[in-house]
Amino acid sequence: MTLPESNGNGGPVRLDGPWTHRDVAANGARFHIAEMGDGPLVLLLHGFPQFWWTWRHQLPALAEAGFRAVAMDLRGVGGSDRTPRGYDPANLALDVTGVIRSLGEPDAALVGHDMGGYLAWTAAVMRPKLVRRLVVSSMPHPRRWRSAMLSDFAQSRAGSHIWGFQRPWLPERQLVADDAALVGELIRDWSGPKPVDEEAVETYRRAMLVPSTAHCSIEPYRWMVRSLARPDGIQFNRRMKRPVRVPTLHLHGSTDPVMRTRSAAGSGQYVEAPYRWRLFDGLGHFPHEEDPVAFTAELVNWLKDPEPDR
Repeated sequence: MTLPESNGNGGPVRLDGPWTHRDVAANGARFHIAEMGDGPLVLLLHGFPQFWWTWRHQLPALAEAGFRAVAMDLRGVGGSDRTPRGYDPANLALDVTGVIRSLGEPDAALVGHDMGGYLAWTAAVMRPKLVRRLVVSSMPHPRRWRSAMLSDFAQSRAGSHIWGFQRPWLPERQLVADDAALVGELIRDWSGPKPVDEEAVETYRRAMLVPSTAHCSIEPYRWMVRSLARPDGIQFNRRMKRPVRVPTLHLHGSTDPVMRTRSAAGSGQYVEAPYRWRLFDGLGHFPHEEDPVAFTAELVNWLKDPEPDR
């Protein structure tokens, strides 16, 4: 199968829409962003195997609600720089907070899904003054993730792709084989009864085919596993003991086959601020795409609530 070319003028990454595209410099690299609206900054962080476009439903809604909505491509993905190093979570979180500064904002509400959620948790601990609020979807707190992957056989099996990523070079080849067919398989398998539409799946496949994207997408997961017994990983895990001290909204799909509900639940123990847990019944690993109306309503209402309850 040969995928059709993107309809956007910017190839497979800078897709057309009501947003504007530009690049910003931060933490020694260049990052592509799509932005809409004016007001307090809401910075959206994508997960694997996606890029900024995963937030296409939320960008207009947030702008209409009075926010400056910005979706960034993480290091090595989409339109951002593909550097040879720098894919550990501490450095990736500095990418995020560096983008906040480069946008000229004093702080941001961070919204992260999957790997973007892992980095949002990290940024809220490492640079608390730059994070106004925290929203995480489909990802437990990093210490919770580590514990579940090491001690819960069901979660370790659910996250088997992460163990598979530890092999050299083969995972990259598998991701891009047959026009990135595996990307489509993963998104379909990880979705709930309301799957991500096929046009979107083809868009993610095209984006994965941009040279070096597959390798850079996998590198953070390699660090997460290979560092478990290394000094840098142990130090990171110790650093993440510091509590999150900003209001936090934690969103999860009840049928998520990749990150089990019991693994994500309980992350509130690391939050010393108002914490709200919201489980979307019947949704899988991509709730913001599987039911964008319900997800966006929950997100916007919480962001606009001046005093979110615990």
